[in-house]
Amino acid sequence: MIEVRPGGRRRIDRVLAPDYVADLGRLDLDEVRARRDDAAQEETDLSYLRRLLHARIDIVRAERQRRVEGGGASSVVERLAEILADNAVGTAPAGSGRHQSLEPSRAEAHRRHVEALVSDADLSDVASLSDERLELALNTYIEEESSVSQRRREVQVVVDLLNAEIAGRYRAGSASVDRLLAAERGEDPLDQQ
Repeated sequence: MIEVRPGGRRRIDRVLAPDYVADLGRLDLDEVRARRDDAAQEETDLSYLRRLLHARIDIVRAERQRRVEGGGASSVVERLAEILADNAVGTAPAGSGRHQSLEPSRAEAHRRHVEALVSDADLSDVASLSDERLELALNTYIEEESSVSQRRREVQVVVDLLNAEIAGRYRAGSASVDRLLAAERGEDPLDQQ
């Protein structure tokens, strides 16, 4: 389960702390953008972790289905590309996905986390797992995915609040696209007034 520790130093602890989005109007635009970027990176990492969990869930479900069908079908390993592709091309529930241009910053740590959930070495040969062990793995992955999805939705709310603050400043005229572009070109943004 992904727990948020009040006062913690991890990015998720900071992003989901109540004061992270409190009184945004007092912050300068660069700080609001920095917080938005930090929250967006956390969302990307949680999305990556969620995809890892979905892949494991798909593998375990495929093995369970193979057993229900009498075990005569191809092994899960032989069908791995098909199993994983089915989830990749499926449609996501409305509103649950976003385009993400960032790469996960902690991919290796997330992979190790997922492996540690049920001693993932067992998944290299899912056919050898007992039915009970297979069900335990599936339930563990589903519970973790639910926790990750909940935290991801919470982080998305934070990203949305920060984006709304930035957009509001542009609408109100307190932020300027010309100044932003000038700053990105290395020009003095004050010359753009």
